[in-house]
Amino acid sequence: MNPSKKESRLRRSRQTRLKIKQLRAERLTVFRSNLHIYASITDSDGARVLAAASSVEPEVRAQLAGASGKGGNAAAAAIVGQRIAQKALAAGIEAVAFDRSGFHYHGRVRALADAAREAGLKF
Repeated sequence: MNPSKKESRLRRSRQTRLKIKQLRAERLTVFRSNLHIYASITDSDGARVLAAASSVEPEVRAQLAGASGKGGNAAAAAIVGQRIAQKALAAGIEAVAFDRSGFHYHGRVRALADAAREAGLKF
């Protein structure tokens, strides 16, 4: 039987997460739903969230007020990428390992990553 879309994504994410755990680096995790995109930075153990940003935050919603869509587009992902980088740098985190959670690296995931890099986060 063919695996579901979610099972395939989780299978793709497993190897990345094992490698990041070996590196003992802070992890920038991305999750995208149909309407929103979420990013969080966890410590090397994965126990504590050090910084988080999403398209649900009121500040991001205010920036997206004139744009079409609610937060499920590349423009929203770019804003979330900038915010997560700003919050990480404020917390003293300069370098992270990028965990795309098995999502393909294009569209919203790529827009978030590019915006975070431009804002000064290294990965």
